[in-house]
Amino acid sequence: MKKILIATGNPAKMEELKWGLKLFSKKGIRLLTLNDVRVEEKPEEKGATFCENAKIKAKFYAQKTNLPTLADDGGLIIPALNNQPGVYSQRWLGYKATDEELINYTLLRLKNLPKEKRIAFLQVCLCFFDSASRKIFFEEESIKGYIAQKPSNKKTFGYPFRALFIVEKFNKYYDELTGKEHHQINHRLIALKRLIKKLEIC
Repeated sequence: MKKILIATGNPAKMEELKWGLKLFSKKGIRLLTLNDVRVEEKPEEKGATFCENAKIKAKFYAQKTNLPTLADDGGLIIPALNNQPGVYSQRWLGYKATDEELINYTLLRLKNLPKEKRIAFLQVCLCFFDSASRKIFFEEESIKGYIAQKPSNKKTFGYPFRALFIVEKFNKYYDELTGKEHHQINHRLIALKRLIKKLEIC
């Protein structure tokens, strides 16, 4: 059975990637987490893009464990803020910032801006790296929307910007999409499905 390490410490991302790998792959795969391999070290994410950071993480953990590794990086892009927070989405206010603090800071930065200036994108890049074969694959995907004037009543822990993001396709908060709607636009799963085809494990 092929083993794949999912290199993320974010519980919400972990569950999403595990579910997607089981859904799209028809071959037996044993999915391992960072807890399973007991790697507590973290790479320094110096990349200027999501794909550069995803590559840094995938190569770091693959070399630590000798396991084929799937990593991702992504976040929120707001053109009106010079594409911030971008690669700093989870550390815009430092690593210790809470979801609530990130939500409030985003609203403050966009205060009084009209809807047409609040356009935003949720973007993700997945990277798979196998240190044995030296194979590396990438897939990117994004969702277009805009930032609301106030957060939704629902919030997903670990994904603070979803509580502010209105998905253009449905004109609804990301966090208030139905399961069917969410599946249609889930950028991480869309990218993962394409990546799995490249890996020939479907």
